[in-house]
Amino acid sequence: MNPTIWKKEFTLEGINNIIADCMPGYLGIVFTEAGDDYLMAKMPIHERTKQPIGLLHGGASVVLAETIGSVAALLCVEDSTKTIVGVEINANHLKSAQKGFVFGKTYPLRIGRNLQVWNIEIRDEAEQMVCISRFTVAVIDLKS
Repeated sequence: MNPTIWKKEFTLEGINNIIADCMPGYLGIVFTEAGDDYLMAKMPIHERTKQPIGLLHGGASVVLAETIGSVAALLCVEDSTKTIVGVEINANHLKSAQKGFVFGKTYPLRIGRNLQVWNIEIRDEAEQMVCISRFTVAVIDLKS
């Protein structure tokens, strides 16, 4: 059995319930798969995620990347007195997409006690890379 990076127990259904009433839910993001060291989610390309000219909006891709990276990062924090906050995200938009879904997959580049770095690949239904993103989070004390 492979060791897992996750420090918290979770279900995809539970994650999807938590994000349903905020931006990821508004855009239609749904977590679809979890492995020992990765998370995946999908996002529809529709009126809420497109530019006026009909292409997937780059900002929507960044929301997908940050959503997947944030959830993954939080699941790697064992200490219940800690949480994570985004520090930096970058995205290279490599190919346009106009319909269907895009699928994001994140895996860690570094999981440290105070800093984590995540790689997020976003692909279209033909499995062509649409966007690549790197997301850095700080692990901070949870405010009471």
